[in-house]
Amino acid sequence: MRPHPGYTLDLPTAPRPIVVVGAGGIVRDAHLPAYAKAGFPVAAIVDLQVDRARALADEYAVDQVHADVAAAVAAAPADAVYDVALPPEAHVEVLEQLPDGAAVLLQKPLGNHLDEGLRTLEVCHRKGLVAAVNTQLRFAPYVAAARALVASEAIGELYDLEVRVSVNTPWELFPYVLDLDRLEINMHSVHYLDLVRSFLGDPTGVSGTTVRNPARSHANSRTNLVLHYGDRPVRVVVSTNHDHTFGDGYEESFVKWEGTRGAVRAQLGLLLDYPRGGPDVLEAWLADDPEAGWQPVPFEGSWFPDAFIGSMGVLQRYLEGSIDSLPTSVDDVFRTMAVVEAGYLATAAGGVPPPYDAAPH
Repeated sequence: MRPHPGYTLDLPTAPRPIVVVGAGGIVRDAHLPAYAKAGFPVAAIVDLQVDRARALADEYAVDQVHADVAAAVAAAPADAVYDVALPPEAHVEVLEQLPDGAAVLLQKPLGNHLDEGLRTLEVCHRKGLVAAVNTQLRFAPYVAAARALVASEAIGELYDLEVRVSVNTPWELFPYVLDLDRLEINMHSVHYLDLVRSFLGDPTGVSGTTVRNPARSHANSRTNLVLHYGDRPVRVVVSTNHDHTFGDGYEESFVKWEGTRGAVRAQLGLLLDYPRGGPDVLEAWLADDPEAGWQPVPFEGSWFPDAFIGSMGVLQRYLEGSIDSLPTSVDDVFRTMAVVEAGYLATAAGGVPPPYDAAPH
């Protein structure tokens, strides 16, 4: 299946000015470095902590700093794109203050619970916003290279997609997540569920479980999810363990695509020894040359910050008309949130009870 043309990582021809709402760590580490690298103009930074916003503005030569959204909107260019890099519970309040018809890029997830995503969707529709979600793993350079290989049918028919993460994640670097009643799937596996959808479409069912660490006070941090695709002979597994505190000898962080004539494996180095990170690696094994074994596949860049160029770039390409549809629209990514919700519902259901009583007594 041909991938959406928005996944080619082409840049917009005339980037619009960006108003960044939020000046937290993700803006510092990914959004602003990405926009500087791509040459996207940033018109303003908005944050309640003005000093923090001013420090970033000075570092990246951004002229305007605002303490509230209303002031930023009043001063913004008419064609501004609003990059809302805030937790989901802040989305609706910000969206209500944007001009009707404005372009906006929302940070994932769309909500901690499905009803929050529904409220966000309602506001976007009511105000006619051109709204996308920053599901940036779709645009990581090694994912783009893997997507091109899969689309070329170099590995034949894709029939197996596996995500495996077993790392020690320092959740304390993100204090606001420690009090959430839902953690891992919303804040982490959402990336992988969204990535799977971008390759295989919507699953017909979800089974699995997500659990907390009994030695920690925060919510769920380990997840196994299986995505079902009806009668299609496809196996999809997302397995994450953020409690692997036993050294780096057996840490894992990869996505693997297997097909009838080969396989592609991407190591997501960012998650190894986070936040320092390890090496990104992309390799392929092709039936046309089995003696060659696993061979490196070239790519340039990494998840941070390069994937953030893609998620902003695809919105701007849609706005300028160089692509006809927006693959990361709020309507599309709401379907990812439905898969997230199904993961929690599957956990609550407790699985299929084994027929222990079937044997004669």
